[in-house]
Amino acid sequence: MYDYRKMTPQQQKEVVEYRRRQRRPLHSPPHWDFKGQRQFIISAACYEHANVIGKSHERISQCETALLEICNEHTTAVYAWCILPNHYHILIKTDRLKEFRCEIGKFHGRSSFEWNGEDQHRGRQVWHNCFDREIRSERHFWASVNYIHHNPVRHGYVEKWQDWPWSSADEFLERVGHETAAKIWRAYPILDYGKKWDVD
Repeated sequence: MYDYRKMTPQQQKEVVEYRRRQRRPLHSPPHWDFKGQRQFIISAACYEHANVIGKSHERISQCETALLEICNEHTTAVYAWCILPNHYHILIKTDRLKEFRCEIGKFHGRSSFEWNGEDQHRGRQVWHNCFDREIRSERHFWASVNYIHHNPVRHGYVEKWQDWPWSSADEFLERVGHETAAKIWRAYPILDYGKKWDVD
């Protein structure tokens, strides 16, 4: 598995620079409103949580780029995302959920074929499931933002949100500022969020 934690600071810096070079621009920063179109958290995991995405930092970057391209085509806002070695989460705003889900399914099919070829593992099941959960309230929304950005810390990959290269955490912190982000974290704690990839 690709293990960011065991890299030297110089190697981590090189990975971050690689990831930034691969990044394609998204929409302009989203407005944090809750009117009109609906918001959804999209989650998908590799089968048996195998670290297929995390085979290399290039693969994680490719996965991130592909998912954000789908978001650019089928959503009006991407609020938060995080790509980990064996799963991902994306918080979006869209009125085209069916089309979005269809494109995610196609990506899962393409990536399974490509990665199984690279790994000489034809027939392996790469993806287990993908599901969406509609955001029900402002509290649910902000808890979801916190959960997504905290995910690499929760799984022990990094100590701080902004240190994980494949998420929107760094951009979020730049946009709202560390003081506001800290207030949001305190006001909308994740608590048991994630036990069922949901929140009450």
